[in-house]
Amino acid sequence: MAARRGPGARPMFGGARRQTPERIGFLLIADFSMIAFTSSVEPLRMANRLAGQRLYDWRLMSVDGQPVRASNGVTVIPDAGLDDVVAGEIPIVCAGINVAQYGSRRIDAWLRAAARGGAMLGAVCTGSLLLARAGLLDGHRCTIHWEDMESFAEAFPDLDITATLFEIDRDRFTCSGGTAPLDMMVHGIALDHGHALAVGVAEELLHAFMRHPYDPQRTSLQHRTGISHPKLLAAITQMEAFLEAPVSLAELAANAGASTRQLERLFHDHLGTTPSRYYLELRLQRARALLHQTALPIMQVAVACGFASASHFAKCYRAHYGHTPRAERSAGGPAETAASAN
Repeated sequence: MAARRGPGARPMFGGARRQTPERIGFLLIADFSMIAFTSSVEPLRMANRLAGQRLYDWRLMSVDGQPVRASNGVTVIPDAGLDDVVAGEIPIVCAGINVAQYGSRRIDAWLRAAARGGAMLGAVCTGSLLLARAGLLDGHRCTIHWEDMESFAEAFPDLDITATLFEIDRDRFTCSGGTAPLDMMVHGIALDHGHALAVGVAEELLHAFMRHPYDPQRTSLQHRTGISHPKLLAAITQMEAFLEAPVSLAELAANAGASTRQLERLFHDHLGTTPSRYYLELRLQRARALLHQTALPIMQVAVACGFASASHFAKCYRAHYGHTPRAERSAGGPAETAASAN
């Protein structure tokens, strides 16, 4: 039997109107992240198995009820489309790459109708963008995959966006993606049915280290770069923090406690490049992400990445990637009118 919830514990999904089994509807958006989806549903399956009863029930949906393809190429056959409404169901939007291409007024209206009906709403990976677009994250803490964090903040500057693994804020919950939904679901199972069941679920899934919601998404800069020199790490940290308004080499060096010559030597010895080249590549990488993940005009992308003019941006972009920002967007990013798609 499942352990009882402690006094005052708040169920993750059902709130004050909790039912057993709790009904969850996973809305799969084309190019959704398969790992984020399976990390969401497998803890629920395991909770049912260990409890010996159906604590959670779920079904899969696509916008039109037709098969939907994940970003890894696997096609999933859903149980229903948006027209098949189930009372008391908790929608969780599962998205992935190119999410800006797949938003629609129909999805917006469906999500808003669920919110008006009092439903708790959730999203994993880039599904947060569709909740935000529908105006359903206003006034709530939220998160999204770190790769999309900057473009999300550019598109929705008034939202309270965090870099945590997941956020549960009243009747909204959002998760960064990857394997983080597993942590979120285990956390929710603990709130709903007690710590013992949640630990059992984690152990069955070989998830020995259960992360907390406020744990950071990304590994440390030292781990990501393989660099341990403190002055070099300090300089790179400042570069990453000031992509929109680049700081000078002299300022980078001073804040890192080094001379400009020493900083140049550190970049050469450890990274085989110059500070200015490394900084430029960081800004161009961010620009590429914005081109693919948002519908921002190219000039706005340029400004957001520290370029004073579209021409200078295009010249640097072509030199680095071999084509212009406009060609980049045409090849794989959303059209600039995607934000108003039907």
